[in-house]
Amino acid sequence: MKPIGKHITVNAGLVAAAIAFILLLLPHDDRQSYNYELNQPWRYQLLTADFDMPILRDSSSARLMRDSIDRAFVPFVKRDASVAKNNITKFRNAISGKVAPARANYLTNLLERVYGLGIVDTDVYNQVHTGASGHLRVADIENGANAVETIDARDMLSPPKAFQYIDSVYHAGLTGPAASEALDSDVAHMLGSVLTANIVIDSVADKKYREQEYLTVNGALGVIKKGQRIVDRGEIVTPQIFTNLNTYMEIAEQNHSGDSKTSYFLLGQGLYLLLCFSALYTFLWICRPRFLSSIKNMVFLISFITLFAIFSILMFEYVGNGIYFVPFAAIPVVIIVFFDSRTAIFSLLISVMISALVAVFPFQFIFMELAAGLTAAFSINTLERRSQLLRTALYTFLAYVSSYCVSNLITDGTLAPFEWHIIGAFAINAVVLSFAYFLILIIEKIYGFTSTVTLVELSDINNPLLRRLAEEAPGTFQHSMQVSTLAAEAARAVGANTQLVRTGALYHDIGKLDGPIFFTENQHGVNPHTGLNPETSAHKIISHVTSGLAIAQREKLPQVIRNFISEHHGKSVTRFFYNTAVNENPEGTVDRAKFTYPGPNPQSRETAILMMADSVEAASRSLPEYTPDTINSLVDRIIDTQMADGLFNESPISFRDIQTIKNTFKKRLSTIYHSRVAYPELKKPVLTDVTGKMPDLTGKK
Repeated sequence: MKPIGKHITVNAGLVAAAIAFILLLLPHDDRQSYNYELNQPWRYQLLTADFDMPILRDSSSARLMRDSIDRAFVPFVKRDASVAKNNITKFRNAISGKVAPARANYLTNLLERVYGLGIVDTDVYNQVHTGASGHLRVADIENGANAVETIDARDMLSPPKAFQYIDSVYHAGLTGPAASEALDSDVAHMLGSVLTANIVIDSVADKKYREQEYLTVNGALGVIKKGQRIVDRGEIVTPQIFTNLNTYMEIAEQNHSGDSKTSYFLLGQGLYLLLCFSALYTFLWICRPRFLSSIKNMVFLISFITLFAIFSILMFEYVGNGIYFVPFAAIPVVIIVFFDSRTAIFSLLISVMISALVAVFPFQFIFMELAAGLTAAFSINTLERRSQLLRTALYTFLAYVSSYCVSNLITDGTLAPFEWHIIGAFAINAVVLSFAYFLILIIEKIYGFTSTVTLVELSDINNPLLRRLAEEAPGTFQHSMQVSTLAAEAARAVGANTQLVRTGALYHDIGKLDGPIFFTENQHGVNPHTGLNPETSAHKIISHVTSGLAIAQREKLPQVIRNFISEHHGKSVTRFFYNTAVNENPEGTVDRAKFTYPGPNPQSRETAILMMADSVEAASRSLPEYTPDTINSLVDRIIDTQMADGLFNESPISFRDIQTIKNTFKKRLSTIYHSRVAYPELKKPVLTDVTGKMPDLTGKK
């Protein structure tokens, strides 16, 4: 697959995946999402019914009515004849032979009597005796119709009451000493085990008739007609209004489920997302084509925006006012570190526009997030120190609060709706933003990017590798420092990445650590090239590029720094040794490839600037005199030669940039090598008196 076709396919897949994920989580409804709370003002415009809807009782009133019905409800029961029959037989067989036959018959008759009265569960017994009626109901079917009979339950017993009844009656019927004797323990235990309820709750009938009485609770109190008001702006959401709103939402959801309107609404959301991402790609295609051509950059950019949108949707769904906890200001902060401010601001705009799909107040949301995000972008500019994030977080918090107040004045004409918990959300948002440094580190590890903070840390001359360069190749170190200053000045003039150029310049010649004596700036009267043929000398010089890349890999320097090492000579020729070889072999053929650096040629404006600064700074040391004319001539000659050799053809640098860089170099070199005023020498000694003061030569006292 051709590179262009591959890029198009990958980017199309990225956008399709992003839209699919966002659509999957978005609430799919063609009505506005309302966020309302009980006993709080209604913050939206007048809401009217789109259809006829019942007016149901609010939950508290319904609960009170149900409690009242439950208290007055007469339970339905049924008699289970098998319970009495089985238990009486069981008891008779158990006590047979253990007590006298007369007593056994007497106890059995008492057991039959209590079952005749009816034994009910303790709960039913308590309900009967605490209720006003003291009745139970029995449901039956007579002549094919349901019949309900109310029975007097006041004589019915619970199992404990039945035991007490049998025990008291049994002893009352005895005479003599036996009347005071307690029941035999085995008999008492058996009697207690057979006293179970033979009149039990009829669950089917009880549920049926209880629900019939509940109909008075669940029934509609009235009807809200289509077009009739449900709630108006500023009105307190009372329990009844809260119930009406819930009823409206439920019916509306049922009416729209499976409706073609939902499909159209989903289509509209998809087209909206597609337009947002298309706007981003259009911006990159026009203004940042080099970003668009990098698959890694686009994977990061699209996934970063998508993750923020997904996080916003989830926070909106599961956390009250959760969308205001999302640190949108971190978007420009992070993207500025790896890209530039224009890309950061446009990415912020796209992220906010996508997330506005779930915002309760879209205008307020967009206004506040853009105000905070732009404040963060303008305050951070270039992230070089962690402390900058604290300042940015403070500015962002102030931007949130001020924009929130302004939006309240616009929408309500007053600051009365001012809510402190929203301010708390802004404060948490700002705190999260202050920790964006950790997010930057994570992104660096995942995508292999290099942040400005990392570049600043690498540019510290106390870095072990730079210290080694200063000790083992002091001339190269001084040259790198001069090139760094010169290149950074030029980068600033043309709007390139100043910190990247400064850091790359410090490391571009670290390959000279492998044999520093072979380079002029490190020689002190002894030239090791004397006696070597031009080809061998050229190899020694050229090898500092490959050696530098090996050192950079061993020291784990970022790829952007390695690019400066490999590209600062491009595919140029070691002209001194090549010319020497040609002059020594006037009749022979010299292989130019053996005198050519491996390259590649500069691929970015920053590496192109370094190539120019490196050559100009090195050549400036050989000038016999430093005058404006000689400096101007040197800069023009070197850079024009590089242009003629096509060394800048692969970099996005323009002719205007090159001319600006030339002028910057000329001004900077003229400042460095400015002529100094010669101090006059004394032609005769100065006389002083014994006090150390000049003598009075005028004759005056």
